[in-house]
Amino acid sequence: MKTRTALAAVALTGLALPLAATAPALASHSGGGGVSAHGGCGGAAVWHLKAKHSNARIEVEAEVDSNHVGQVWDWTIRHDGRTAAKGAGTTAGASGSFTVQRRLANRAGADHLTFRAVRRATGDVCRGTISL
Repeated sequence: MKTRTALAAVALTGLALPLAATAPALASHSGGGGVSAHGGCGGAAVWHLKAKHSNARIEVEAEVDSNHVGQVWDWTIRHDGRTAAKGAGTTAGASGSFTVQRRLANRAGADHLTFRAVRRATGDVCRGTISL
């Protein structure tokens, strides 16, 4: 009986991994009480979003990685439904990526953060949401 239960658990675990890998956004807790998430954008680009509490503020880092230099993306960070920061980023460097870093006010209760970037040339959209 123990063998069947163990085999069933292994089989279910093996099935769950491929399903999780195809999710549009994967979130996890990072060290130091922070959270992170990542996912795909239209085309080959991917996004990463991280946030953590630091000195009564929230440190937010968002990245778009397309492996192509010179792409222009308009981005917005929303905090609890309100625009907290916005701008434009151009992919650069060997990785063809850009990074946005901001320190936001730490409001009472849970903080919900959304990062959205739109590639000007194609309209490809990166969008990720995390709660801290």
